[in-house]
Amino acid sequence: MPLYHSEDQAMLADSASGFMADEGNIAKQLRHYRDGGCPDGFGHKLWHQMAEMGFTGMLVDEADGGLGMGHVEAGIVLEEIGRNLTPSPFLTSSVLAATALKHGSNDLKGRYLPGLVSGESVFAVAVDETAKHRPSRITTRAEKSGNGFKLTGAKSFVVQGASADMLVVAARTSGADDDEDGITLFAVPKDAANMSHDAVRLVDSSVASHTKFDGVELDGGAVIGDVDGGREVLNAMLAAGRIGTAAEGVGVARGAMDMTIDYIKQRKQFGQVIGEFQALQHRASHLYSEVEIARAVTIKAQQLLDEGAESADLMTSVAKAKVAKAAGLAVKEGVQMHGGIGMTDEYDIGLYMKRDRALQEFLGDAYFHANRVADMSGY
Repeated sequence: MPLYHSEDQAMLADSASGFMADEGNIAKQLRHYRDGGCPDGFGHKLWHQMAEMGFTGMLVDEADGGLGMGHVEAGIVLEEIGRNLTPSPFLTSSVLAATALKHGSNDLKGRYLPGLVSGESVFAVAVDETAKHRPSRITTRAEKSGNGFKLTGAKSFVVQGASADMLVVAARTSGADDDEDGITLFAVPKDAANMSHDAVRLVDSSVASHTKFDGVELDGGAVIGDVDGGREVLNAMLAAGRIGTAAEGVGVARGAMDMTIDYIKQRKQFGQVIGEFQALQHRASHLYSEVEIARAVTIKAQQLLDEGAESADLMTSVAKAKVAKAAGLAVKEGVQMHGGIGMTDEYDIGLYMKRDRALQEFLGDAYFHANRVADMSGY
């Protein structure tokens, strides 16, 4: 397939671009909720507006009230979210949790998906247990208890965990901590007894939590997929989240690049616009090439994931690693080309650097995914 959007996808991009620029811009959202000390880190009003636009249920099947779209379409929205640094639970709720719930029972879907589609509900995913992404090792335990399970353990940096109406939790129901099998995913409601949150504000001003489960009682209906067979569901959820993170990272890179290009076209030094300096032109041209390559590999991975291709998982890690490099370059070049003011909070370019740092770590950094590509390629 061509590495550009179809006519319908281009129309969606125009719609998402205009909406995020008008309603999701930095002044209205990120700075407003950051400076106001909002405990959620995002605006529920905007989340409802996104639902009215149909964004929240993009990956939800039509039979369950959603739009039944794919990762290419979700990526279009995520790119605009990244471009405007719009704080929202779209990635955790509409991509990660929605992908997991595809594997849930009809009862579970009926319990949670309507709230997602309407914008009334926010979901989070609790997988990682340390500062680094390591999904191969799950120590949180879910032991049989009557007709259900008792959940014990802790999860780290659960983005929007304290604000979520439901958490998708990966726990071990059998085997050793590093075993591939023996994983089960659970839908844990926010009011579950013996669950606690220690909220922390991340570098990009989003809010995560260190979540503890001290014998949380769950009934059998909370299981997503099969008991002990949750690794496949977990992998599908992570693949969706990783390519979604890459798409948002492309948006961050493009937003930082556009802001920087605009700035060097206006800033004068020694009576000359600095964008006319050949050294800066070379750097800007190199940056543009890197961002376009990252965007192309991201679209390719999205297409493969939508097709269910065997190579989708490999290409997803390629995209995550490449975008991390390109976005990292974009924000660094942006701050440097802005000069000293690029280090101040008055200018938005520094906010792009902060968001890039958070995205790079989420669901595996460039080194994690480069190593994963090497392993999957037989090295």
